[in-house]
Parts: sequence; structure tokens; C-alpha cells
Amino acid sequence: MTSPIHVAPAVATALAEGAPVVALESTIITHGLPRPRNLEVALDGEARIRAAGAVPATIGVHRGVPTVGLTPTQLEELAVDDTVMKASTRELALAAVIGASAGTTIAATAFLARAAGIDVFATGGLGGVHHGAATTFDESADLVAMARTSIVLVSSGAKAILDIAATLERFETLGVPVVGYRTDRYPGFYVVDSGYPVPARLDSPAQVAALLRTHRALGASSGVLVANPIPVADQLDPAELDVVVAQAWADAEAAGIGGQAATPFLLDAIRRATDGRSLEANVALYRHNIALAVEVARELAASAP
Repeated sequence: MTSPIHVAPAVATALAEGAPVVALESTIITHGLPRPRNLEVALDGEARIRAAGAVPATIGVHRGVPTVGLTPTQLEELAVDDTVMKASTRELALAAVIGASAGTTIAATAFLARAAGIDVFATGGLGGVHHGAATTFDESADLVAMARTSIVLVSSGAKAILDIAATLERFETLGVPVVGYRTDRYPGFYVVDSGYPVPARLDSPAQVAALLRTHRALGASSGVLVANPIPVADQLDPAELDVVVAQAWADAEAAGIGGQAATPFLLDAIRRATDGRSLEANVALYRHNIALAVEVARELAASAP
């Protein structure tokens, strides 16, 4: 059976020529940001990658076709579609069979990126262990995906709504290297410091590239998680955020919201409670991660055999 994955010609050419390519997820477009900001941020992110000398590959499912390198027209269609699915790896085949469009989560995006041969992926916040997971078993598929997918993932830590301590423990159990980029503290998405240390620190894109190469040379199959803090000037007030997140969780529990619906509900509640400041922080950290991902991709391309 031929692969159902479509790789855009520009992305395929870049990969064949050994040019730097950076993967981007699409749930930030379909479920993460309000309209019309979602499309603006998506197109701006791609433009920033091109301006920095790399090729963007926004990944999603367009009308049943898992696509690595969505076109501007396809991005716009996903951005305004009220029926679009949210697809992790388990939903990819289903979306293809029923001809549905879907925004891909970190897990699905990483899976499709590696299938196409992409080494670097930039996102905003990572999924992880939800509060109360000891009884609900509510953990993001992003955790398992990173344990199985040999890719550099640049993020600003796990999303603020998660159990950070448990998430870091799970990464240790799954054998996923977690490194702070120019920091000894694990970032907390909207804030520079989640309150927890990182196991290790790296200070240059060259070191990050070397870590992935060495990890692969040792035969390890997991990805490498680079925790890149939001710029200090763009972070939210940590004390205020603690209060807002607690209230958002209380609202979600009262409304009976869980599973895949929990994250967009909680992030929207935080956005409203902060009068949109969390949205601006989200955009700032996303752009910051894209900038670092391009540098890592360029290092990997320059050092390729």
C-alpha cells in the first residue's frame, strides 16, 4: 500500500537537498488560537522560518490527506472550519478513511514529520500529565510520541494547566532527554520558571544538534525535548497565573469537561481571565521557539554527512 502522507513539493525538495526544514503543528490554528489571530500567527510563523533561511512545513490533515507542508489556501480552510477534528496519532487513519480535515497535535505532527524525514519541530506548549491522573489516567499522547519519535522538539515547557512535576517524571521514565536552553529551570509555558529544575542545560544550537546526532548514534529511539523559556518581558505574572489556572480547572470540572476538550477549554478560560494577555504571551513564546528551531535545523543541515 502506498503511503497516504502527502509531502508538499517545496518540503520534499528541501529534504532531498539537505536544506533545513522546521515542522509546525496545526492544532494551534484549529483549536489553540481564536480567529482571525490563528491564521495570522500560522502564516507569520512560516514567514519567519523562510526569512531565517529554512523551509516551513506546517502539518495537518486536509480533506482526509495527512499533509506535510500545508499550502496557504489549506491553512485558511482549516483556520475557519468549525467541523475540523483534533487528531493525535490514533485519529490519523480515521481522518483519512472518512475524508475529514484535522489539526494535528504534537504527537501526530511529530509522527508525520519524522515519516517525511524532518528533524526539528517548533511548538508552543507541550502536553503532559494532567492533575488527578493517578485516578483518571489522563496523560497526553505527546509523552509517548516523544519516547518513540527521534526529533528535536522546541517548546516553552508543558502547558501551564498540567502537573509539571509528574510530567517531568514521566519523561524520565520514558527515556526522553529534557534540556533547558540557556536555563537551569524548566519553563512554565506562560512563565519563565515552572518551579522545577531541568535535568541538563545546553547553551547553543550546535549543542542541541549534537545531542540529537549522538542520541541517534547510540541507538536511542526517543526524541530530544528542548525547553526554551518565554522571554522575560513577555511572561505573565506567576502569582496571578496560579490563581487563574486554579479557577480554570474548577470551571472545567464543574462543566464536566475532560479529555481532548480540556486543553482548549482551559486555555480559553485563562485568556479571558487575563484579558487576552495569555494569548499575547502564547504568540510570543511560539515565535521565540520558531527562531531557535530554525537555528537548530540549520546546524543539523550544515553538519549532515
